[in-house]
Amino acid sequence: MFRAGVLTIVAATLPAAGCASATHGGSARPAAMSPAVARVGQPAPAWSEPAVPSGTLTLASLHGKAIYLNFFASWCPPCNEEAPTLSALQKQYGSRGLQIVGVDVLENAHKAEQFRSDHNLAYPAVVDDGTLRNQYNVNGLPVHVFIDRSGVVRDVVVGELSETEMRDRVLKLLR
Repeated sequence: MFRAGVLTIVAATLPAAGCASATHGGSARPAAMSPAVARVGQPAPAWSEPAVPSGTLTLASLHGKAIYLNFFASWCPPCNEEAPTLSALQKQYGSRGLQIVGVDVLENAHKAEQFRSDHNLAYPAVVDDGTLRNQYNVNGLPVHVFIDRSGVVRDVVVGELSETEMRDRVLKLLR
């Protein structure tokens, strides 16, 4: 498990761990300024983001659920590889209180919806306006954030996870 101070250090080295989002052009909106920064062991900062295909999703609306934020982009090969496993986990553990949320980084609603459709995802996606990216110091992809039912950030993982690693972290959240 990451300690609070390690999150920033790891995020600074993120481009070496997966897809470097800073190197890919996109049609993202300017990053929103948010004073809250996520820290492992602390409550997750509040957010409200546009969901695809419509509506808005907020952290507050997920209160009481075990939340797995998956930062992705359609152009990121590891993100595409992980999507089927994430969808299967949502189907398997959703009834036990798991809520996976895809966080599309540096793209638009059309690309996020296309990614959901291409992978037949069983979970919602939001189009990040920069709020979540800033809160979790995301500099590359994929990034996995695990938030327990009480809203506390329990783990942040930079880079790809195997199916076993994802499942183990989900089961830990659901205890």
